[in-house]
Amino acid sequence: MIRVLLGLTLIAATSLRAQEDVTQFGTGPEVMLIRSTTDIAIISPVLERFTAQNPNLSITYEQWGSNALFQHSKTACKTGEAPADVVFSSAIQQMVWLVNSACAYRYSSPETQALPPARRWRDELWGITTEPAVIVYNKDGLTNEEVPRDRFALLDAMRTRPDLLRGRVATYDIAASGLGYLFAYGDSLEATTFGSLIEGFARIDAVATCCSAHIIDEVAQGRFLIAYNVLGSYVANANLPGVGVILPEDYTLVLSRAYMIPRQAQNKQAAIVLLDFLLSPEAQELLAASGLVTRLDESETGLTPSARRFIPLSPALLVALDQNRRAGLFKLWNDAFNIETAR
Repeated sequence: MIRVLLGLTLIAATSLRAQEDVTQFGTGPEVMLIRSTTDIAIISPVLERFTAQNPNLSITYEQWGSNALFQHSKTACKTGEAPADVVFSSAIQQMVWLVNSACAYRYSSPETQALPPARRWRDELWGITTEPAVIVYNKDGLTNEEVPRDRFALLDAMRTRPDLLRGRVATYDIAASGLGYLFAYGDSLEATTFGSLIEGFARIDAVATCCSAHIIDEVAQGRFLIAYNVLGSYVANANLPGVGVILPEDYTLVLSRAYMIPRQAQNKQAAIVLLDFLLSPEAQELLAASGLVTRLDESETGLTPSARRFIPLSPALLVALDQNRRAGLFKLWNDAFNIETAR
């Protein structure tokens, strides 16, 4: 029987805590509030450049967990209390829900209209980044021949080398991570491998835990040999030479973080200026330097166009939030994984 290290009630309580961190950018008299799931250290270069170009602004940037941010944004939409000027999240299924519930402000510009259709919806939600879900591995713990280049190779490794991998394969705890849930949902649509992956993870006592930074750090330290479906931007930003990265060759999910201006935002104009800036060539280069924009050129990544699975901003993501669908996926996950908190 798979051992569950943390009850679901405690998981929910942890995931719904308030903001994880907060910082200020700029010192101008005009205030702006951003609530985001993006780590402050990663987004800082972009916001520092933005406030340098807009010295009238003073930005409060709150870093949140995705589930807590979603709950807070729903409440702010309903009550009008303490709305943000910008909500920026990697859990894009939650952002689609907010837009569908009339929580967003509509805006259009040449910059937003230049986005491909998969990265904008109803002129109320915009995809800013390009971030693949990757397999990461410990370079000292696995030889080049042992590194799984796709899910079929990962399945084979879990079947043929269970002693090597037992307790040393990790991924997100989808009850605690809206992003982790999104990736698991995306995988569940790929019928050829999803069921076998779940069985394989259960067979080797794989670990479901919290947070990209924690998982990557544990791979670097050698506690985990492989981490599955980790957001590639966090790996790039960590800059750990002992950690290798694979874009799975069978298919790679590609996420674009969603930017929304709440309907009740107090400083919509600043949010509009920031949106157009983030979509500018200058900001996109800064985001690429921070790992939030990945160039998917086949000659550099080896990933063919047919293997790219862009997750579109669309009503189709509302299916991911269906209660029965969520309950079924949570049950599969809880039966297959050891679940633990970050240590």
